[in-house]
Amino acid sequence: MLEPALPADEGCRLADLQRLNLLDTPDEERFDRLTRLARRLFDVPIVLISLLDSDRQWFKSCIGLPVRQTPRNISFCGHAILGEGPLVVEDATQDPRFADNPLVTGEPYIRFYAGHPLQISSGSRLGTLCLIDQRPRQLNEEDRQLLGDLAAMAVRELESLALATVDELTQISNRRGFIQLANKSLQHSYRLGHLACLLFMDLNGFKQINDRFGHAEGDRALKDFAQLMEQEFRQADIFARLGGDEFVVLLPECDRLQAEGVLGRFRLAVQQFNASAKRGYDIRFSTGVVEYRPEQPPELEGLLARADERMYLSKPGHGADEYAI
Repeated sequence: MLEPALPADEGCRLADLQRLNLLDTPDEERFDRLTRLARRLFDVPIVLISLLDSDRQWFKSCIGLPVRQTPRNISFCGHAILGEGPLVVEDATQDPRFADNPLVTGEPYIRFYAGHPLQISSGSRLGTLCLIDQRPRQLNEEDRQLLGDLAAMAVRELESLALATVDELTQISNRRGFIQLANKSLQHSYRLGHLACLLFMDLNGFKQINDRFGHAEGDRALKDFAQLMEQEFRQADIFARLGGDEFVVLLPECDRLQAEGVLGRFRLAVQQFNASAKRGYDIRFSTGVVEYRPEQPPELEGLLARADERMYLSKPGHGADEYAI
């Protein structure tokens, strides 16, 4: 068996997938409608909309299988996302990549597989729309085009979800996206007894940037700040633009002392950016930090309110160091 390689853009691909906040969510008619249609058009027993996580493939829509995920290292879809067009395996028992795959030698006894990558506008291939049969089959050119059309419809549904949870200007999560992801992360911390920290950030002097340099330059500063967040925070961290010049970061498995270190490194990155950009102004920010302790169930809005209050106290004129813990 040949395990699928990782795409060259794996880090960005996983980040795009996490922003959608689709993994482990309930069934949705918008996706189930497509898999039902594909099953009828192609007369196959199994149709999946599969999303490739770091170590598993998870099925957002699933017809014909009793499970909702399988390991990524044995997935056919892991191979399919490596190319732009469909991957068609007419008889898996005759293909050296898959002949001894446990999904071929055991349930569901895959023989035929056709998977079309779900490639969103960023270029990331998040998963596939795939057809599976327990007997060998072929796809003609018309069938391949039809499979591609259905995959394009699935991508449009994914993109519409992304627009609902991504800030249009900075292309990081918006408030809605942050609330969804952060609530899930905090519930995980609560179940496992892990600490977490929330950083509430507000740009200092942002109105003056707009007034002196214009709103286009203000937008540029917001985008630069968001890009620095993407570069400096961990993949597991959840960050967002809440609105205006307010940003927030949730640091899972992080205590107060560690949060100070993280914030110090981020502040240094911003200072280095200011020194090299030489825009005529510096991007500066104040931060409030609160720690979540798992003795009590998480209440995200309360944490945000407390962090906002501490951020205000750290504003110039209220505090010395532009952050309050």
